[in-house]
Parts: sequence; structure tokens; C-alpha cells
Amino acid sequence: MTPERKESIVRNWYKFSAGGASVVGLIIVIVIIILAIFAPIIAPYPEDAGAVVKFSESKLPPSSKHLMGTDTMGRDVFSRLLFSLKGTLLMGVLVLAISVPIGFIVGVLAGYYRDTWIETVLMRIVDIFLSVPALVLALAIASIMEPNLRNSMIAITIMWWPWYARLTFGVVSSLRTENYITYAELTGAGLGHIIVKEFLPNTIDQILTKMTLDIGYVIIMGATLSFAGLGEQPPIPALGNMINDGVKFLPDMWWLTIFPAVTIILIVLGFNLVGDGVGNIFNVEGN
Repeated sequence: MTPERKESIVRNWYKFSAGGASVVGLIIVIVIIILAIFAPIIAPYPEDAGAVVKFSESKLPPSSKHLMGTDTMGRDVFSRLLFSLKGTLLMGVLVLAISVPIGFIVGVLAGYYRDTWIETVLMRIVDIFLSVPALVLALAIASIMEPNLRNSMIAITIMWWPWYARLTFGVVSSLRTENYITYAELTGAGLGHIIVKEFLPNTIDQILTKMTLDIGYVIIMGATLSFAGLGEQPPIPALGNMINDGVKFLPDMWWLTIFPAVTIILIVLGFNLVGDGVGNIFNVEGN
């Protein structure tokens, strides 16, 4: 590694860790990822993540044997919570992995061909999607498909890509008349070259910042669909359906709701703090 590269890494880490909150967020995210990956090893009762019934141990409060208590079926809440993390993180990562490229391409094309019919058609489609409340659109889409993790991801992806199209369109529109874009066109550079070499480097900072901030919101949206019965179905553990099962027994069996809810809060907080740190690196304000 060259000295310049090392210096760049140190400088970026200094910007990221300014204030310390972003480091706390990074630690939270790393811990969550480790728990999700090694859930089968860490979970004290891994079999409880499936269709298991232990009525003799049902409705037990938190104890040394069951750290987060047991549910009405006698299943260990802590074990089920650990297994739910994988689907939760997959929701956030895969939705953005699909939404961002689609939104970027649409935004680039609309911005590059500004004041043409291409911009008019693409941005009016974007406006239509953005005019409908995100949660309402996701619920409507998910309700017409079979309830499972894959279809809930599809529902959220359909309503998430327009935000990246709008972000990219704004940046590309401001860059469209820059001299280096004109020079690239005059030297025979194709649209693909201009997108990869000119537009992408100038939008990547804002896109990465928004992605790290959006993961938390996507996870909340996924948990909401799961809570409404439109996500992963029992006996597969998911934070949303675990909360839904628990609210029926509040306040007596509080642990069924509190622990999954706190987990969602920690995940969202962790990614938001990391997003703030990424924004500090690129000098981009989170929104």
C-alpha cells in the first residue's frame, strides 16, 4: 500500500470518526452482522427457529435459562431473534442493491437528455411513484402477492428506486453543461463512457451516503410489512411478526414485544450513525 493510500485512509477515518457517534454506529452494525452470520452457533436453542412447540416452557419471563423469555409456544425468544437478523439485513442490502442501479440509470438518462421527451417520460413516471406515500404503495403491492420475504423485498424495491432517480437526476442535470462533459462528447466518448467516467464519480458520494442512511428505513419498512402479515410467515422468525405476536399479550408478556422492537431501533440507529459518518467523509449532509 502506497503512503498516499495510507494517508487517504487515515484522513477518511478521522472524518468518519469525528465526534465518536459514527464509531458507535459502526460497532453496532458489526455486532449485528456477526450475530446474524453466527446465529446457528450463538443461539442457545437453534431448533426454536423452526416449527417447535414446548408448552411446558411457554410464557416464561426472561431468566438465566431464557435470556429474553419464551413465547406462547415455549420457543426461546433470544434464539428466534438471532435467526431473524439474517432476513432483516438481507432485506436492507438486497432492496438497495436493486433499487440504486435502477434509480441511477433512470436519473442519468433523464438528466443527460434534459428538455427532451426522454426526461419528460422518465421523470413523470418518477413523480407518479413519489406522489403515493411509500408505505401505502408497499402495502398495496405486497398485498397482491404471496406473503414471503422475497415478495416483500420486491414491493419495497418498486417504491424505493424513484428516490435515487430523483437524486441522480438533480446531480446530472447540474453537471450536464460542464466543460469536461462537453469535451468528452467532442472527443467521441459514448454515453456509457460518460456515465461511468464522469457522472458516476460525481454522484457516488451522495449515493453512498443515502444508501447507508436508507438501510435503516428499508428495514423498518420490511418490519412493517411483516407486522401486517405480508412478510415472512410463521414459523420463520421475523422481527415484524414477532412484535405482532407479542402485542396481543401486552403488558403481561412484555418481553415478546420489547426485545424485537429494541432490536429494530438498534439496527436503524447503527446504520443512521454510520450514514452520518459516511456523509462526513464526503462532506454530504444526511437527509
